[in-house]
Amino acid sequence: MNNNCIFCKIVKKEIPCGKVYEDENFLSFLDIQPVSDGHLLIIPKKHIVWMQEAEDEVIAKIFQLSKKLMLAIKNGIKCDYVQVSIVGKDVPHFHIHLIPRYLKDNLPQFQTKKYQDGESSEVAKKIIQAF
Repeated sequence: MNNNCIFCKIVKKEIPCGKVYEDENFLSFLDIQPVSDGHLLIIPKKHIVWMQEAEDEVIAKIFQLSKKLMLAIKNGIKCDYVQVSIVGKDVPHFHIHLIPRYLKDNLPQFQTKKYQDGESSEVAKKIIQAF
C-alpha cells in the first residue's frame, strides 16, 4: 500500500466509494467523475503504478474480471457497448475504466493524427527492436 495514494486509501476504507465488486485481489467502484452513468474503475488492491509493472497473473485476472463487469454493465445499464480505457496518468495506481457507451452518445473520441511518409515504419521499427 502507498499511504499517499487515493486508491490505496479507498482499499483501506479510509475513503468511501460506490463499491460494485470486491474480492481478495481487486476492487471495482463507480468513478466519482463519470463519463456516463455506470462508469466503473477496477483496481488491484496491491499498489501497482503502471500496468506494465503488474505480474502477468494480475493482468490476466483483472481482464477476466473486466469482461464479467462489462457484461454486468451492458445488461444492467442497457448500454450498447462498454469502452475500456487504461490511462493511469490521473491517479498513479494501475486501474481500468469501464465506460458504458451508446452508439449515438456523441461523447468525444480520441484525437488522432496521420503519419507522415515513412514515419510509421520508423515508429514500428523502434517498437519491434525494443520487443
